[in-house]
Amino acid sequence: MEVPRLGHSISSPTSPCENMIKNLSLEAIQLCDREGHKSQNSGIAEMEELPVPQNIKINNITCDSFKISWDMDPKSKERITHYFIDLNKKENKNSNKFKHKDVPTKLVAKAVPLPMTVRGHWFLSPRTEYTVAVQTASKQSDGDYAVSEWSEIIEFCTADYSPVHLTQLLEKAEVIAGRMLKFSLFYRNQHKEYFDEARVQQGNKMMPSVKDNSGSHGSPISGKLEGIFFSCNTEFNTGKAPQDSPYGRYRFEVQAEVLFNQKTNLYFGDLYCMYTAYHYVILVLAPSGSPGDEFCKQRLPQLNIADNKFLTCTEEDGRLVFHHAQDVILEVIYTDPLDLSLGTVAEISGHQLRSLSTVNAKKDPSCKICNISVGR
Repeated sequence: MEVPRLGHSISSPTSPCENMIKNLSLEAIQLCDREGHKSQNSGIAEMEELPVPQNIKINNITCDSFKISWDMDPKSKERITHYFIDLNKKENKNSNKFKHKDVPTKLVAKAVPLPMTVRGHWFLSPRTEYTVAVQTASKQSDGDYAVSEWSEIIEFCTADYSPVHLTQLLEKAEVIAGRMLKFSLFYRNQHKEYFDEARVQQGNKMMPSVKDNSGSHGSPISGKLEGIFFSCNTEFNTGKAPQDSPYGRYRFEVQAEVLFNQKTNLYFGDLYCMYTAYHYVILVLAPSGSPGDEFCKQRLPQLNIADNKFLTCTEEDGRLVFHHAQDVILEVIYTDPLDLSLGTVAEISGHQLRSLSTVNAKKDPSCKICNISVGR
């Protein structure tokens, strides 16, 4: 059962008690700190001991919700009117010590049958480790609360975006994609050493590698999907690929039909920006039946290769014709190894613009264009 009117959080890492966030639907009360210390004005009374929640279970975890249940002495249930839930992000040993610390979140719910659902994108983020502890409480006739000791601390990790969340991102991306431009080549920029290693140590092949953590924090492909990044955007005035690149002075070019054809499935992967006016759309090209295809089928929205807003492959007069969206920067992940003999490698004449690199780029959480109402 979902928590009735679950809603507000208390943010105070140092003070034992704070006012609840205004305009949220739960009854505002004051809480004691984790050690059970009570301030003179805490509104928490002494009375017969309440049962401490035992054997806490967390399940049905999504990117912004989870279900929680525990064992209690049935004889004491009638005295319990509320549950206090102390939810905190698990400390990261590698976190920046100068960064503002994430504050704890204290949730209050009326006692309902267990399990109950804790849901809220303002305090739960996807792919994030949390700790949780629970108190039982009894509201007294004078408005004070009697509370149990805190339960044991349980750890859990929230999930990735689901296909439903990705579909919301997809719909936002479609709005800003713009008109379609023709193109004929996919290209990949790297340093000379990258291509030398592919020739000598990898049998003349570029091999898939695990995608970095750029883009949405909840993306199900970050750190999991293996592939090779390609670009296909062209300059409006020339119809050709730009000569500048953030990734290296050497460019592999391959005819579009080698990667993208009727035997390829196309998936939407992500929409994000890096505090800039322009946006990136991540697409996945997976040969039908390949391991990458099976991975994406379970996690990503599939696109019609001939009819979508980002990247199309159609047949005209017996040959394949390709178009890409003009107003977004496409990052295309191809999920299979690719032999260098299928294309050409040459040095570009432009500059290496390192500042434009999206490697492990963090998404702007405040952008209204590319964020949805779940954890960022």
